[in-house]
Amino acid sequence: MPDEITGAKTARDDARHPDDLSRQAVDAGLSEEAALEFLRTHDVSPNVLEQLGKNGNVLKHRKVKLALVEHPKTPRHVSLPLVRQLYTFDLMEVALTPTVPADVKLAADQALCNRMETVSSGEKLTLAHRASGRVAGELLLDAEVRVMQAALQNSRLTEAAIVRALMRPEAPIALVEAVTHHPQWSLRREVRLALLRNEKTPMARAVEFARGIPAGELREILQGSQLPGNVKAFLLADLEKRGQGKSPS
Repeated sequence: MPDEITGAKTARDDARHPDDLSRQAVDAGLSEEAALEFLRTHDVSPNVLEQLGKNGNVLKHRKVKLALVEHPKTPRHVSLPLVRQLYTFDLMEVALTPTVPADVKLAADQALCNRMETVSSGEKLTLAHRASGRVAGELLLDAEVRVMQAALQNSRLTEAAIVRALMRPEAPIALVEAVTHHPQWSLRREVRLALLRNEKTPMARAVEFARGIPAGELREILQGSQLPGNVKAFLLADLEKRGQGKSPS
């Protein structure tokens, strides 16, 4: 009982003396578990977290580095440089953790996207299934079809990410064809407009999508579209045939 009282008193004293916590945070002898205890406490001050971020001994531990990045009170000049040092799936975790600040999540996503060339095929497949919508959008452009298809099924993928991928010159034909036949995304208006601007969209699907677009808007889209000339000519002729366009003067 006395030990429990003493322990509680010590904890309360530490809470009242931030200088003591700061000294502990920079202690070269601080263990991994003790450092993680600091990081499990959401009411720890940003100053203590900054001091912990200067402790090279504990930053050798992957769990400590990850917890420091994920802590909502860690100063950005500490957390953002550490993001680039995280492992691939730790970056994915950071980007998906609700309590992580938005700019730190964005940095984690950007770090993931920047290292795609060095990520293995198996890791890409996992990321395509489970990562954020931003990362899934990047993986839509992957040359490996199974990775692209997995990204297209990612529950976090957004319409905006698909449109951005379709507007990229390097968008693979496999992606374009997959989107044109997707039971969900092929019905979205903005996705259809992006497909009508993409040179790789199959003609039959382009005709189908074009018939659902108002005449004036379709003409405007086709002016800047990368569809082959013969496809654009057919769409314009089809428009005239349906009596939806203005006859040339």
